[in-house]
Parts: sequence; C-alpha cells; structure tokens
Amino acid sequence: MKASELLAPTSRSVPADAEVVSHQLLLRAGFIRRAAAGVYTYLPLAVRVLKKIMQIIREEMDRAGGQELLMPIIQPAELWLETGRWEVYGPELFRLKDRHNREFALGPTHEEIITALIRGEVNSYRQLPLLLYQIQNKYRDERRPRFGLMRGREFIMKDLYSFDRDEEGLDTSYKKMYEAYTRIFQRCGLRFRPVEADSGAIGGSDTHEFMVLADSGEATVLFCEREGCDYASNVEKAVQVSAAGSADEVPAQLSWKDTPGFRSVEEVSGFLGIRPEKIIKTVLYTTEKGIAAALIKGDREVNEIKLLNTLGCVRLDLAGADEIRTLTGAPVGYAGPVGLKGARMVADLEVMKMVNAVCGANRNGAHYINVNPGRDFKPDVIADIRLVKGGEPCPKCGRPLKGTKGIEVGQIFKLGDKYSRALGATFLDENGQSKAIVMGCYGIGVTRTMAAAIEQNHDRDGIIWPKSIAPFHAVIIPVSHKDGAQMAVAGEVYRRLTLSGVETVLDDRQERAGVKFKDADLIGYPLRITIGERAAAEKYVELRVRRTGGVSVAPLERVEEVVWELLEDL
Repeated sequence: MKASELLAPTSRSVPADAEVVSHQLLLRAGFIRRAAAGVYTYLPLAVRVLKKIMQIIREEMDRAGGQELLMPIIQPAELWLETGRWEVYGPELFRLKDRHNREFALGPTHEEIITALIRGEVNSYRQLPLLLYQIQNKYRDERRPRFGLMRGREFIMKDLYSFDRDEEGLDTSYKKMYEAYTRIFQRCGLRFRPVEADSGAIGGSDTHEFMVLADSGEATVLFCEREGCDYASNVEKAVQVSAAGSADEVPAQLSWKDTPGFRSVEEVSGFLGIRPEKIIKTVLYTTEKGIAAALIKGDREVNEIKLLNTLGCVRLDLAGADEIRTLTGAPVGYAGPVGLKGARMVADLEVMKMVNAVCGANRNGAHYINVNPGRDFKPDVIADIRLVKGGEPCPKCGRPLKGTKGIEVGQIFKLGDKYSRALGATFLDENGQSKAIVMGCYGIGVTRTMAAAIEQNHDRDGIIWPKSIAPFHAVIIPVSHKDGAQMAVAGEVYRRLTLSGVETVLDDRQERAGVKFKDADLIGYPLRITIGERAAAEKYVELRVRRTGGVSVAPLERVEEVVWELLEDL
C-alpha cells in the first residue's frame, strides 16, 4: 500500500472530547471517526486491525470445534418476552416497530435467537454437543457512551453459544472456551488475567471475565500473587474474609446523642471521637420490590452488584432526600437500623460482629450509641454486600490481595437451562426422556480488544501495536521524495518485502521526513525502514523497532531476511 493512496488522516491535536488514550490515538492516527455519540466509522487502518483480531478469534473458535453462523440483528420482541428479558434489559435495549406495529429490538446479545433456532433444529442427544458462533455488530443504548470504543452504542462482538446434554458436558465446553480465550488474547499480544465475575443480565452460574491490565481500566481486578494460588476476581464478585468481632468488649446500654449538623461518617466519627469503622452506615435504595436498607461498616462501601443479587432485584437506585425523609422522618445522614420500618434490611457480614456501634437515630441531629446487632435490630438478610479492596486477605490462602485496573475484553458464562427452559429447547435422551438443553455463552468485544491493546501499548508519540494485530508490519520512508535514487531504492525494498509476505506501506507522500516519522510513530507500525541519501548510494537501509527504539542497518540484498528476523523477535 502506498501512503499517498491510503485513507489515514492523521492529526497532531488531541480531540477535546476524547477522555482516554485509545480514543485520542484512534482519532489522531486516522483509525476512526465519530458518526454520533457512541457510534463510529472504522477507517481502513482500523479495519485491518479488526480483521486480524477476528481471524485469530475464528482460528481458535474453529480449533475448539466451533461452527460459524450469522444471526439477524433485528430480533422479535416475542422471544425476549418469553425469557423475561424485555423488561430486565430496560432502556439499554434499542426497540423499534415495523409498519405492522410489531415490536423488535436491535440485538445486544443473541441468547434468545440462538436458543429458538436450536429449539427447532435439535431433538436428540445424538445432535449434541454443539458450539455455534458469530462475529457481528451489537447494539446497546448506553445512557452515557464514553471512552470511545470502550463504551459505545454500536460495537463488534464475537458470541459463541454451547449446547450440551448435561452439566458435565457444559463443564467441558466451558473449559474449551476458557483455553481458547487464553490463546486468543496471548496471540493478540496482550497482558491479561481471567477473573471470577458477576453474570449480570445474562444470568447463569459460573462466569469469568478476561481483563486486559491497564491503568485506564474501568474495572478493578483483585488477584493473589502467591505461587500456586490462582484466585482472581473483579471487585463486583470478590469475596470478603471478615475479621473477628470485638470479643473482649462488653455490650453497653443503648442510648442516643445529639449530633447537630453532623451527617457524614467523617463528621460523626470526628465529633464523637471514634474510628469510622465503629459506625454502621445505612444506605437506602429504591427497587422494584420496595425500599432496601444496606448496612455496612462506616469505612466500607456497598457493593451494589452483590446487593442487587442478594435482593433478587433488577433495579437498584439510591433513594432521594424526599424518600429518605418519608421513611425515616429525618433528613439525609441520620438513617439507622434501630426501629427502622418499611424497608428490607440487609446487613453485611461484618456488621453482625460489631459491638457498641454508632448509627443514625432516624431523627434530625441525633445518633444512637452502643448499638449491638441482634439485640437492638434484626436484619432481614445477612450477606456479603461490601466491596473488597487490595490489601485484604485472599479468600483462598489468606495472603494480601493485589488490586489493579483492567479492561474487560471477554466473558464466558455457564447459563445452565435458564434459556432452554424458558424457550422450550429440549432433547430426547437415550431413554426417550425429554430434557432441557444445557447452555453456555462466550463473548469477546472485538472493537474493545482493539482499544484495549492501545491502552496497554502506547507512549507519548503514539500507538505501539503488537505485531500480530498491527495494521501493517512496516513502513518505508525515503527521506526526500525529490531524490530519484532514494525513491528507486524505496520502491525496490517495497517490492521485495511485499513479495516476501511483509505487510508494508511505502510513504511516497510529498511531505517532509519529519512529518512522515511522526506519522509512523503515531500510527504505530512495528518497523520503520528509512532510506537516506547515503543509504541509497550504498544500497542499505536503516531499520528502527517502534517498541524499543532500537536501530540497525541491513544491506539491500538481505532486507527481507533481516526484517523477518526483527519481526520474529517482536
């Protein structure tokens, strides 16, 4: 490809609305252009990267026994109503009606469609197991699309669905996909970690996320560094190891104190001269099942995913000031569990071990002291509902967990019979008994993987692509486009590399060498091949490795050999 013919509109300025590095660099390097909020056009360089990621995915899915198909983007509402997800997905589901007033949705995922297909095509145990996948655009009406390709309304995804006779078969399919995903992200040149996760709106039991480790990640990953311990989880799923209670402290008489104007944990603990962890923090939420009160220690945070799962709800919103006053009779900051009525009370495991704690008194400007759970209030549910942080004990071995940021690029789920029972996808076993098919689903965000690769591989000059997914392997830059000898040597190098299978760009633009060098670093070609006046005369080239900055030279007659050696080492 000649640069003069390549649509790669680069820019030196940083876009004002681009918050993360991948968004900035994809725009500046001419990979994408914004069409609407969360919707992008992929220019030729981006398409080349995406095709390479998709090829790696296809090879590993096929290797694991997957068969590729292609399902409709427009999905009938009837299927989503059968599974109950028409309402669960809520406003994130793009909904539309045809001219006959029939309701449809743009597919954010394809569990309903694929299960309906199998319902009509599979009826015997002899037809199982099956692994079926597609690579396709998906649509989710994000409330606030942001971070470029990280959280968009339209994105490209690979989704595979497994169909088995029983849980044992599902375990086999799940292991196949776990291993395939590991190979995919290794081949993409990414540093990643599989972690235990929450299944969210997809549902099911076991699930793992594949997280690319990057400081800009939205998610926090906790993992154990002890050799032989494989515990790793995102914070939504991480299990707490509760500390022992104050066994030597004797419960005192419940009473209350005036705390005028002191509402926050910090204010109350400072006023009373106590540590924040002596306070029971009461956080009120509204759900479709009524108001819920989450009780945690004052130095902790509520894990809303754990709380949502504990309550069995699909909607969880912080209660407003008016709702809090109606429930407690007091303004924000004075809610507490003692005497609280009209809310389902969920206490964290740690709360139940507290002795002589402090909590809001459900009256303006007052807090209870010497509060003892079990004696002074009895929660409806006791569960692990708090966020776990780095430094806390590993639930497997007890060593301190390490926390880091990550970007989710893939997730695998054990669905069980959640969808097959709802949609009537059954088979006859060896004894002629009808049974529900056991399912799993496995997704990879293709466009998100491209963005995550940049978040993990860049410097102040631009992108540093892993070799396996770089748009091109090398760029050839003649220092002067006016020098016929340089251009002739550049043309010969381009011809030889292309014939040898090196994906190469010849920068033949009528630009200064400095502009070409800047663009080469910005776009992130793994190798830059420079031909100057002396090099042209003596028939050699200068090679620079983008990742390391290392520079070497090669005679023209050995250029293919040297380039391939350098590429093999990347």
